[in-house]
Amino acid sequence: MPGACLTVLALLCGLIDAQELLPGSCNFELSTCGYISDPEFGGWSINEEGHLIMVDSAIMQDQERAVLVSPVLDQQDWSCVRLVYQITGRGCLHLHLRPHSDNFDYQIWTADNASDSWLIASVDLANSTIPYQILLEGRPELGLGNSVAIFEIHIVPGYCIECNFEEHHLCGYSNTWNPNVNWYVGGVVGEQEHNQRGHYMYVDSVYAKHFQEVAKLTSPMTTVPMAGCLTFYYQRDQEKGNIFSVFTKDQLGHYEEIWRPEVYSTASWILVSVDIKALHPLEVVFEVAFNSAHGGYVGIDDISFSPEFCHTDTEPTFDPSIANCDFERDLCLYHEERAETKSWIRASVKANAYRSGDHTTGTGCFLLANTHYTSRLGYVGRLHGPFLPGNLKYCLRFYYLLHGFRKVDNALSLYIYDEHNVAQEKVVFVSICKNFWECGLVAIDDITVSMGDCQITTGSLSRQCDFESGVCGYIQDKTGDKADWLRVRGHTPTFYTGPRGDHTSGVGYFMYIEASLMRPGHKARLLTSDLWGSSSTQCLIFYYHMYGSGTGILSVFLHHSSREQDMLLWRRQGEQSISWMRAMVEYHCDAQHQIIFEAIRGPSLLSDIAIDDIRFKRGLCEDPGDGTSYSGFSEYFNEIEN
Repeated sequence: MPGACLTVLALLCGLIDAQELLPGSCNFELSTCGYISDPEFGGWSINEEGHLIMVDSAIMQDQERAVLVSPVLDQQDWSCVRLVYQITGRGCLHLHLRPHSDNFDYQIWTADNASDSWLIASVDLANSTIPYQILLEGRPELGLGNSVAIFEIHIVPGYCIECNFEEHHLCGYSNTWNPNVNWYVGGVVGEQEHNQRGHYMYVDSVYAKHFQEVAKLTSPMTTVPMAGCLTFYYQRDQEKGNIFSVFTKDQLGHYEEIWRPEVYSTASWILVSVDIKALHPLEVVFEVAFNSAHGGYVGIDDISFSPEFCHTDTEPTFDPSIANCDFERDLCLYHEERAETKSWIRASVKANAYRSGDHTTGTGCFLLANTHYTSRLGYVGRLHGPFLPGNLKYCLRFYYLLHGFRKVDNALSLYIYDEHNVAQEKVVFVSICKNFWECGLVAIDDITVSMGDCQITTGSLSRQCDFESGVCGYIQDKTGDKADWLRVRGHTPTFYTGPRGDHTSGVGYFMYIEASLMRPGHKARLLTSDLWGSSSTQCLIFYYHMYGSGTGILSVFLHHSSREQDMLLWRRQGEQSISWMRAMVEYHCDAQHQIIFEAIRGPSLLSDIAIDDIRFKRGLCEDPGDGTSYSGFSEYFNEIEN
């Protein structure tokens, strides 16, 4: 890498007013600051001239990745990792968090964007009482010219959206380039009340050429939900008709305006306090629009954030989980429109090869309408949920089953009910029975409500896998088995064996063995990636499907390098149910290990075995005696999101 680039980088990342750096920070000038390469993978190496640490595909020696591990960090307050990096050619860089006393590393940031210059990433580390390490995983692809390099790691106290603009890389804030109007760094008096010189950001209309020329300054995307008080200083001198606004922007690109000034001109810097309530990652966008070259200017400085709301009258963040219900014990906060009708009843089905059980455990309860005892021709059964605050976006998920309908029009409907036009809403499930031929069974289960858009996820944790986006690092055993697990969606090809859909949504992916591709007694083994030992008990939860008269054996083993044989943790043999069933397994291992799912084909082709929705949880299982739990997702269930 040319020396000229390093000179520019030194200027780019130099500090005018040094910010407090926490343990784990490193500029790789003289040493690696306690960072070490994991010997299980390729190695990171410091550039001979210093200034950076890198991994190059040319020296990877057939290794796919190199992992750089930090010293143990014990920072209980909120902090921000600012990472200056560059990906040359093809490759990617991942940032993981490794809490102590946990089996897993958690990916909290990733990048695969190649660039000709250094980039900066800002990643929030939430407050925690558990010591941890951060891991940087570089994956340059094979071939000449592919590399991943890190120039510096700065860990600073506070939130990543905070910035006083004294650092030349601007805390990861980015300017959306416009040929005529842009945000620039100013170098005059910052906050006048503090009477000190410093830097701030400003945008000027002098080069505006068109109507509504827009300049946007965007914060880093937060990696955790944010709720609290956003404060900043601004100074403004704009003609009327020009715009200055502050927005939040989610992962789907949806904007929400949170503040706009009431005056066009200020004599000094003005402090602004705005409450933010977001249960999903977001960016803060400062946007200015000019109508002409005489539109004026806007300056901002000292952006900060507090987890306490700015205003006492701000409603606390609402917890929508009050509307969740699995109907295991009662109807929760749901009720019928008329208590005397009893058109919706709680029901349960024992696990069997003919009828489906509930979605939660298979032998638990779900809600059933249109039964022989309650249905009557022409009736409408309404199930009301609890009231929720209005004017908010919610994601409602539930599972449903329809059986016996010739026509399914209006068999099950969902409405939003606003009583007396008050600022509260509730959902209403409606089942209609028109006549004998259009009246069958309607069932619902596992209703969950969360804030925000259904398409926004909080990110997949490595301790759980639903196989929707891949195999989550699970590994096929190529040495000790005769077949592989297959990732598929929909129903399996052989009749009278295998599931008709996955457990997660009914239309997603799952892993299974196809008996027609195996001989009796052949086995397929699926292994987790290496799990770190934990001093606490772990609970493994997964769903399995064993339907078919010739079904073989499904086992779960713990593999430990110090043991000659794998330790059996759980096993089922033969046909279990037409439904997905739940297994809960407790185990303890304080050394590095793997969990193995082993399926053995039975004596006939009717021997497909499937697994889905694998999850690890620290601590005891909720019901340790639940060794034969069942989950009742069947081919009739589908997930609905509204």
